[in-house]
Amino acid sequence: MKQDKAVVVFSGGQDSTTCLFWALKEFKEVATVTFDYGQRHSKEIECAREIAAELGVSFHVLDMGLINQLSANALTRSDIEVKEGEDGELPSTFVEGRNLLFLSFAAIYAKQIGAKHVITGVCETDFSGYPDCRDIFVKSLNVTLNLSMDEQFVIHTPLMWLNKEQTWKLADDLGALSFIREKTLTCYNGVIGDGCGECPSCVLRNKGLNDYLQTKVAGDE
Repeated sequence: MKQDKAVVVFSGGQDSTTCLFWALKEFKEVATVTFDYGQRHSKEIECAREIAAELGVSFHVLDMGLINQLSANALTRSDIEVKEGEDGELPSTFVEGRNLLFLSFAAIYAKQIGAKHVITGVCETDFSGYPDCRDIFVKSLNVTLNLSMDEQFVIHTPLMWLNKEQTWKLADDLGALSFIREKTLTCYNGVIGDGCGECPSCVLRNKGLNDYLQTKVAGDE
């Protein structure tokens, strides 16, 4: 039986769009919330808006530009190169405090519209070492949010223990493989669909897709 109402933290990328399709299956009513934090590609917000419209869910943008004033990173600064972390350092794409703030404001928004469930596409299996994508962080924040607002929110992380191949399988199981492949924006260089093929996000996404398609073909033989 479907649960009542949920808010999806939504960027228009592969992971959050997979979570949106998952939410549409699990909940009676689904809303999305997107954050404008000065990201290099405004196309990301427009992509999210178009997907939400096509899937018939509400779309709300919150201004989180303060993050850009505080954190120097490759997702908000064009003069910082996108690169993996070296010698134990975090990648240049890590935005400090992003998921802490996004999930907190998503919960506040959820309360305003009468939703008890918040869904995010963070993942601890195929990730870049971001500390705010870990399961322990999400569980800790869930408790803190409930205490801070005297509510009973549940933060759902459908992708937490899936690698990228398994995430593509979930998309396929949800009947959304082609949609997510063609219409989402994951690329750090702002290329919709299969992306530029060169940035770390595209490499991870495309490797997972190729691995899944090979597994699927082998299973069909």
